[in-house]
Amino acid sequence: MKVRLFKEPELEKPVLICGWPGIGNIGLITVDTLRIRVSAEEFGEIESWDFFYPRKIKIEEGLLVDLEFPSNKFYFKNLLENDLIFFIGEEQPRGDQKAYRISESVLDVAINFGCQRIFTSGAAVAPIHHQMKPRVWAVPNKGYLIDEVRRYENTVLMSDIEGRGDQGYITGLNGLLIGMAKERGLEAICLMGEIPLYIPHSLPYPKASKSVLEVLTKILGIKIDLSRLEKWAQETEKRIEEFYQQIPTEMKERIERLIKTEEKPFTEEDRKRFVKEVEEFLKRSKEDGEVPL
Repeated sequence: MKVRLFKEPELEKPVLICGWPGIGNIGLITVDTLRIRVSAEEFGEIESWDFFYPRKIKIEEGLLVDLEFPSNKFYFKNLLENDLIFFIGEEQPRGDQKAYRISESVLDVAINFGCQRIFTSGAAVAPIHHQMKPRVWAVPNKGYLIDEVRRYENTVLMSDIEGRGDQGYITGLNGLLIGMAKERGLEAICLMGEIPLYIPHSLPYPKASKSVLEVLTKILGIKIDLSRLEKWAQETEKRIEEFYQQIPTEMKERIERLIKTEEKPFTEEDRKRFVKEVEEFLKRSKEDGEVPL
């Protein structure tokens, strides 16, 4: 494993923002959109040999000449309010040890440049309708951040959500990194955009990424143009609506009941059971060639 830095940018207490692929690619879209909009510059990478299988091989005249791996890159941007470091991975490593090692490497770079706060971003699978504005679920790693998080617009602490019993979980590197950051004395907050539980997890959901970006940019004190993301969200919603109209009436009625405030809390077991039903519907529809997504 090796971290390669191409340059040593001068940064003052930068904020680290991390993104990886996941459900709806919400975190990846969030972080990559912000990186592009502020014109962040690449300055390093974590070599992928120890973490991933190659995506493809390059062959010339019958001879293997190169292997292509998922990238894991660092970017930076000097801003008036906050200097920023971005870490964007094209894939999450499989296996606990690999996840711990890549997280350690990311934190090593953050600490080396004097980073004191980290944001990660992902998806919150929730009983909401696709026409609703997604909220942002937040999980901080230090108690004194709770009051700050509760002041964010359109944001709710995961532990405050009805029916969760002050419990919750964050899958993958988003949760692992903020936990490891706590052990190393860094503040960290995971911001997760809501995605309707009946939407296929492989479908990008930029509407939730927009909600997360609205919160994150306000925290950072910066303004970016979100018009392209909004257009993408609108286009995606049209496809989701086409899919939604094909869902069996009984299932749609259950979805409508779930989003009403008078319904009983939606438990984790309810979520798993409902997602399984949707997956079975998708599988049957795909076999029949009926799903437009």
